[in-house]
Amino acid sequence: MEIEKHPLEPFLPINAKVLFLGSFPPQTKRWSMPFFYPNFLNDMWRIWGLIWYNDANYFIIEGEKKFDYQKVVDFCNTYGFAIYDTASAVRRLQDNASDKFLEVVEETNIEELLSHLPQCKAIVTTGEKATDVLSGKYSCAKPAVGKYEMITISDKTYQFFRMPSSSRAYPLALTKKADAYRILKQLFIED
Repeated sequence: MEIEKHPLEPFLPINAKVLFLGSFPPQTKRWSMPFFYPNFLNDMWRIWGLIWYNDANYFIIEGEKKFDYQKVVDFCNTYGFAIYDTASAVRRLQDNASDKFLEVVEETNIEELLSHLPQCKAIVTTGEKATDVLSGKYSCAKPAVGKYEMITISDKTYQFFRMPSSSRAYPLALTKKADAYRILKQLFIED
């Protein structure tokens, strides 16, 4: 089976307070923009639209089934959202985007990502596979969904949050997902 390398560069704004880690992007045929959480059926940008703007469609281009790339990037830069994935290379065991059928071939060098984020105080995994990879790599407890544990990486301690998957395959209503993610907003507005 073909090994697929990560198609995106890590998004690491210097002001980032939080590093979001998913598992791995879907195939490019499922992308609505060239950025993280690109599948139009994924709810990540709807979740943040609800939390910050009280509008699930805030990041959607009106009349199109696409997220507004520039609006998403500007938002991430403004508030300090760093984003990447826990896998840098995978094998897809089936022709779909399901984490269940992803074999991690190469884990991401998390220490390297964090070395570019001096203000980072929290790491957030956005699904079970990402949580399993991170907790396994650092031999730490897996947080309950919507909660956090402390994790130490390269002699620095971070809050390690586990959030519900933003995938529509995860059986939780959009508003309930937003309620879970809302706890993270305080990390971006605290001094």
